[in-house]
Amino acid sequence: MRKLTLLGMLSMLVSVFGQTEKNKKQQDIEAIKDMCGCYEVTFKYTETFAPEIDYEKHLDYTSGALEWAELIEDEDNKLSIQHLLLVNNDRVIKHWRQDWEYENQDVFYYDKDNTWKFKSLPKESVKGQWTQKVFQVDDSPRYSGSATWIHADGKHYWENKTDSPLPRREYTKRKDYNVMLRGNRHEITESGWLHEQDNDKVIRENGQEDILLAQEKGYNVYTKVADEKCKPAKDWWANNMKFWSKVRNSWDDVYNRTGELTLLKSVDEQPLFMHFYELEKENAKRRDISSLLKKFITDKSVSDVEGK
Repeated sequence: MRKLTLLGMLSMLVSVFGQTEKNKKQQDIEAIKDMCGCYEVTFKYTETFAPEIDYEKHLDYTSGALEWAELIEDEDNKLSIQHLLLVNNDRVIKHWRQDWEYENQDVFYYDKDNTWKFKSLPKESVKGQWTQKVFQVDDSPRYSGSATWIHADGKHYWENKTDSPLPRREYTKRKDYNVMLRGNRHEITESGWLHEQDNDKVIRENGQEDILLAQEKGYNVYTKVADEKCKPAKDWWANNMKFWSKVRNSWDDVYNRTGELTLLKSVDEQPLFMHFYELEKENAKRRDISSLLKKFITDKSVSDVEGK
């Protein structure tokens, strides 16, 4: 009888734990979905510290925009949000994309020189975690990291530190560093959500220790507004989502690898996103999209995936 009682208690504890885990995951999903909708966004960055006394601090960066965040995938273990910028209230620019994957083991980390390292994490290391994968305007990789969503004391946030390329606000203007170590914190607020950053600007060379050039603080504040204000962006996505679905599927073929992926910065004197303008106008077929992507993948990356 005592043995049966112990087994019953153990079964009950397992059931309670499983339900608690399920409830926690649902909280995570709700927090991620809270980042969808129409937002007035302010972007603010300021350099805060440099190890070298003669470093000349760069000017603060401030800008604003209206942004639509559309949930384009809604699965049990994956959510994908496409961001679209609205310029002058009617011009739409396809912006970044963030994918959230639950207990995901396949990640990519930025190294340097337009090279990413794809690897698999141990299953036990991602238990209960969500990987955020961030992609550029042309759906090429940017950065990813895995961490646990926290729901405590009325706060809901996720934070992670990971390497990335230079931000778009600096990559055409600065040559004094080549890697940004991003400290990302996404917090849901009463008025929307906050993307807070503590970033290290790093000089990285082969066979040498990283050198910290400067640090900066960033606040991207997303304030929720009526969805109607983002109607041009919603309409644009409705007209173009099939094409960009083909682009994502073509990239998935590229991402199905371990090892490195190195992309050329330009082909025919144009970066990748510029080539996509014409393909988008033509609603190009997937084979044409894949053909373009292959032009940007270096021989080293091709041999790596062929040898997998």
